[in-house]
Amino acid sequence: MASIPTNQKDSLGDKLEQMNQRIARRAYELFQGREGQGDSVGDWLRAERELVEKPAVELREEEGALTVVAALPGIDANDITIDITPRDVLIQASEYRHAEDADEIPRSVFTEREVFSSLRFPRAVDAANAKAVYQNGILNITVPIAPALPADQVEP
Repeated sequence: MASIPTNQKDSLGDKLEQMNQRIARRAYELFQGREGQGDSVGDWLRAERELVEKPAVELREEEGALTVVAALPGIDANDITIDITPRDVLIQASEYRHAEDADEIPRSVFTEREVFSSLRFPRAVDAANAKAVYQNGILNITVPIAPALPADQVEP
């Protein structure tokens, strides 16, 4: 079992926008490759599939806390990054592998995998007290639900 550090952030907007721009560039390349003919939504979805893997994610509420469970099989704990705001969580992981086979015909295989998943919490959380644990390919992030603000202090 590995404890994963969580990064408290004010906003995830920059990281989400960067990923959106990468997908948009790739979708445009696909569109150009078809000389502007075809399905632009299909290009977007294909670009998204090519660039990122979205893991299976589950959100649970238990005893005053929200728990995010994400399946990340094959990912090393050191390659996982978790950013949390009072309203969102972003899970990122990159895996690069190089394997060489010394059989009769030497070969080398490189694989690259990028996991990217954002999730909006249904209620505000106390991001400073988030805890994350990774074991057997399953990431568990537990975040206490923030106390409700009095009616005269409600955030916009």
